[in-house]
Amino acid sequence: MLKVGIGFDAHAFATASNSGDKLILGGVAVPYIRSLVAHSDGDVVVHAVIDSLAGVCLGKDIGQLFPDSDVKYKGADSIKLLEEVVSLVNKEGYKVSNTDVVIIAQEPKMSPHVSAMCERLAHALNVELSSVSVKATTTEYLGFTGRKEGIAAVAVSMVEKVVFYS
Repeated sequence: MLKVGIGFDAHAFATASNSGDKLILGGVAVPYIRSLVAHSDGDVVVHAVIDSLAGVCLGKDIGQLFPDSDVKYKGADSIKLLEEVVSLVNKEGYKVSNTDVVIIAQEPKMSPHVSAMCERLAHALNVELSSVSVKATTTEYLGFTGRKEGIAAVAVSMVEKVVFYS
């Protein structure tokens, strides 16, 4: 049995004066003058992937699994959260087949970092590198991402039920 889940996340950029943290996307530190406002590391790419998996396999979202009201998730590494979700998905009898992500941002330029993002995600998802795709698009200066107020990401993940024959 195959199942498909979709996830979305968006975060605003921190003001330049409050931007002491790094911009983390797909588990990769992306050089940029601003970070994202978030309780965890604000990794919209990983958060979208988490929602795509948690929704389809667990009937939950990232906020239910890792609430921002819980101090233990303050500054959390989203890749570690994703690994925890993959473990929960596996316990439900599913394995991740593939994930496809679109980053929506006017800047910074994502193409130099996409390969590293794919590698980090593939490792966390326990899948082959060829099973992960990360792309980026701008909105041609439209909306909050076009005005450079933040970044969004959409992810689609497919999982398959692990069947054991005896």
